[in-house]
Amino acid sequence: MTVYLLVFAAVLVLSMALTPVARLLAPHLGVMDIPSARKVHQRPVPRLGGLAIYLAVLVAAIVLGERFNFAQFGSIIVGATAVSFMGLVDDRWGLRPMVKLVGQILAALLLWATGVRVGTFGQPILDFFLTIFWVVYITNALNLLDNMDGLAGGVAAIAAAHFALMCSFSEQYLVGALSMAVLAACLGFLFYNLNPASIFMGDSGALFLGFMLAAIGIKLRFPENVTFVTWMVPVLVMGLPIFDTALVTFSRLRRGLNPLTTPGKDHVSHRLVAAGLTPREAVLTLYVVSFLLGLLALFVTRASVVEGYIVGGAVALAGLFALWRLERPPFWKG
Repeated sequence: MTVYLLVFAAVLVLSMALTPVARLLAPHLGVMDIPSARKVHQRPVPRLGGLAIYLAVLVAAIVLGERFNFAQFGSIIVGATAVSFMGLVDDRWGLRPMVKLVGQILAALLLWATGVRVGTFGQPILDFFLTIFWVVYITNALNLLDNMDGLAGGVAAIAAAHFALMCSFSEQYLVGALSMAVLAACLGFLFYNLNPASIFMGDSGALFLGFMLAAIGIKLRFPENVTFVTWMVPVLVMGLPIFDTALVTFSRLRRGLNPLTTPGKDHVSHRLVAAGLTPREAVLTLYVVSFLLGLLALFVTRASVVEGYIVGGAVALAGLFALWRLERPPFWKG
């Protein structure tokens, strides 16, 4: 527990100190988010906050590195660095979606090669493809969720907090410490990113956090329960980004649009605002949803097979209902 607290305090201070520096540097480096029809903000906003998040976590990673399996720990940090760098390039100059996708697949392959992999099926081929799919999906899902002040950072913080708590229960202290680093970095950044935000994390931060949380979710182990149940745990913790990506993908396909290249105000947060909530209320509502999903995930860590699948089935049905309802007025009029 002492390691947890030290990591949390150090990274929180670093994140809070580095974010204003990134905010000052962004205009000089040309990393600004310019207002447009598909965006909520009305003025140019620096989007270099991801650099502060990355550097804060990196310092903690260097300190913790010798305690981890070097190959696995290195693959997580190198992979996260690669996707964050691609996000930074995209924030500054623009990068083709296919280039980012290939980079993310290569980073996921690096995780697999060092043993950071899904073990749900016990079949190498199936687990291989599930590992790649999970890492790429979660990395991009958190990036897509970064569409309103404080949303992606807050949801990432809630997910990291739940992962850290689960690690403490199962005595996975080092993975838990990495989760605490992500939590602290997000909280330090949120001090400047809550509505009205003075800085955005940009793709460099959202892709970095998505990759880190995807890798932590894979590393989690629950020896007191069976994999047949516990595979649902990281899925529930990351349930909101998973659902948001599924929603916009389904909605855009239904409208005959390419879900990968078509931006728009069709995310869950935008639909809540369309129904009458303020942006701040919409974000707080989604915080509550993410927190509740995390509580269900905590229950599933100790649940029996029947209990686990009742919870998983109920969440899946609720998600399908929400998918249908959010495609109708007053949430969507397209």
